[in-house]
Amino acid sequence: MESSGRVVVGVDGSESSLTAAGWAAKEADLRHTKQVHVVMVSGDPMWDDDAWDIVGPTADRIASHHPRLEISSDVVPGDPADVLLQLSDGAELVVVGSRGRSALAATLLGSVSAKVATHARCPVVVVRDHRDSGPVVVGLDNSPLSGAALHYAFDAADRYECELVAVQVWQDIDYAVVPHLEYELADLRDEALRGVAEQLAGWAEPYPNVPVRKLAQRGHPVAELAAAAEDARLLVVGHRGRGGFTGLLLGSVAAGVLHHAQCPVAVVRDAEG
Repeated sequence: MESSGRVVVGVDGSESSLTAAGWAAKEADLRHTKQVHVVMVSGDPMWDDDAWDIVGPTADRIASHHPRLEISSDVVPGDPADVLLQLSDGAELVVVGSRGRSALAATLLGSVSAKVATHARCPVVVVRDHRDSGPVVVGLDNSPLSGAALHYAFDAADRYECELVAVQVWQDIDYAVVPHLEYELADLRDEALRGVAEQLAGWAEPYPNVPVRKLAQRGHPVAELAAAAEDARLLVVGHRGRGGFTGLLLGSVAAGVLHHAQCPVAVVRDAEG
């Protein structure tokens, strides 16, 4: 059943953006989304011809590999983040690469990606590299706002026909300061696992074909999530939360995950946020 939405992918001619465009088209096919919109933001009208020399071949390339899709392309003047935010309104997904060579090069590492990921009206996926195997990993934090990320992750795992790994990273107050007895650590770990199980309650019925693995890891969220997603095909994180994910995308946790995760990272904004 085809979706009425569209997937928007920002490109700039870099290898990273070409990888993102290919990933976006394949994702659109898997989602049965009919439309993919390839866009390049040009800050100077003098560059428009060069920009079309990038956008046109990129659109043609993905169209040749995905003939079912309707591929549109455009060169838009303005600020990259603002343009992508405008295009996110009504989109099903926005996809960008992790590195670039134009104004879009700030993706992940600067204000462009932070602004797009925190304010887009749809999920945003940042593609550094990708694989066609491995699980979907989702970070949880005992917050009701994790629900949006969990829903996205289950949809993705169902679409990819793969395992879902639900990870909760816990840090006790005295972490790395006061040594704990082994039984105290076991109690804390069990408590974290109970939290994961509670958040997963009710999801098995709508997604009976998705195998789920629960992990409760003690440590820093960036390191543990990046490690859990080392062989993943997608890492999903929520926009807001509490606990280890407080200030996600606005602080060190999100910046670290986006820097260190090797797989595509989906940032899912809470609908009420």
